[in-house]
Amino acid sequence: MDLRNQRRLAAELLKCGENRVWMDPEQLEEIEKAVTRRDIQNLIKQGIIKARKIRGNSRGRIRKRMLQKKKGRRKGHGSRKGKATARLPKKRAWIKTIRPIRAYLRELRDKGLIDRKTYRLYYRRAKGGQFRSKAHVRLHLETEGLLKVEKNE
Repeated sequence: MDLRNQRRLAAELLKCGENRVWMDPEQLEEIEKAVTRRDIQNLIKQGIIKARKIRGNSRGRIRKRMLQKKKGRRKGHGSRKGKATARLPKKRAWIKTIRPIRAYLRELRDKGLIDRKTYRLYYRRAKGGQFRSKAHVRLHLETEGLLKVEKNE
């Protein structure tokens, strides 16, 4: 039973590829009799010939991976593509460092634990990039003996 012509006509009428044309296996004799476009159109209307749905790609696995990444997983060295400065630009890294340091210095000055001159000095040093973190500033102040007793922190 050669239904290639019917399949070709059905594909044209259904505006899909020949592989997507579905023919009812119980109605093959009737399909074989259909030779004109109109015959095929009638079979399509009856539901004897249909176009199969387009097969898509499942996004389930991708969604699962994205959830894991949101949690902070799958971000190790082997998964990274760009430079460290591409993932967190230099400027953002600097902002993350300098803001807490400045806030800490301001807090110490307002509490009266360091005088204005010391504040200004350390502000400038922080701007110059001398300190890595708040803890580094605290350590420096303590070793210099400029921090007036702050043991309650």
